[in-house]
Amino acid sequence: MNDKPGGVMLPTRIVPFPDSISQAAQTALRRLVDEQGVPLNSRHVMPALEEFDAWMQVKASVDAHYAAALEQLSGHLRAGVETIRVGSAVIHIATPVDPLSDDCAYIDLHGGALVFGGGAACRAGAQMQADRLRIRCYGVDYRMPPEHPYPAALDDCMAVWSHVLERYAPENVVIGGRSAGGNLAAAMTLRARDEGLPLPAALVLLSPEVDLTESGDSFQTNQWIDVVLPGSLMANNLLYAKGADLAHPWLSPLFGDFSKGFPPTFLQSGTRDLFLSNTVRLHRALRRARIPAELHVFEAMPHGGFMGAPEDQELSEAIESFVHQHLGALS
Repeated sequence: MNDKPGGVMLPTRIVPFPDSISQAAQTALRRLVDEQGVPLNSRHVMPALEEFDAWMQVKASVDAHYAAALEQLSGHLRAGVETIRVGSAVIHIATPVDPLSDDCAYIDLHGGALVFGGGAACRAGAQMQADRLRIRCYGVDYRMPPEHPYPAALDDCMAVWSHVLERYAPENVVIGGRSAGGNLAAAMTLRARDEGLPLPAALVLLSPEVDLTESGDSFQTNQWIDVVLPGSLMANNLLYAKGADLAHPWLSPLFGDFSKGFPPTFLQSGTRDLFLSNTVRLHRALRRARIPAELHVFEAMPHGGFMGAPEDQELSEAIESFVHQHLGALS
């Protein structure tokens, strides 16, 4: 009989913020812990699945937080934006003031743990992408739980993909998303392939939430080390799925069959990101299927980046280069 434990026992210790990152990045990490070094975000606990009103209250609180953050951006966004509806999907179409080409487009899928991040935040995100990439951006304000569980968000993404395909050649469109948006970007690409639709020129997946079962190693090793996302999002995942199989590729794209075709993919994470395993496992899966894939892992970066440090600018420049390289009309 083997009495050895099934893991590694760690001593009680404080994991220091490293000197190997920029001063701005170190400052960003320090702002997100209290005097004892406990991540401030660990104080937030999601309601029970059946508590509809409580989830709506949390959403309202998060929306207010995002609105306050957006006030700081209001004077910096240059792209014009128009909001339209396609079926049940709301789209914020942002047009840069100096587009590189009218033949190219970027579809942006916002993050927010599959529950938050819509509305004004989604609209501003589309403008930011249009400004950075200098091409038209379609920000998908997809429906979310508790009002609209799976497959509402994915249905909205598919409606937008059909809308965009009526206006652009698929080789001139890149789809991107951060966190939950990365889940939807990969899931809609798998679903488009399964349904016989054209695939985009490329994907940009930033710390993607591609495994809703949370089976990867970093869900243990980076728990509490990630000061932005210190713990499990399983409550959100279950609320989103509403009884559907979390391991289905349209919910957890990591488990998809990429040998049947998938576009070149840009993947990003950080050594302190709770979703690091999501990213590196997806990279390996794509490589095994011989899909071109770039993996960018940043030193000590938590989920979502450093909020304006030089490392974030380096990432932004890498994304811009990747997107422009893969757009047919620009290459």
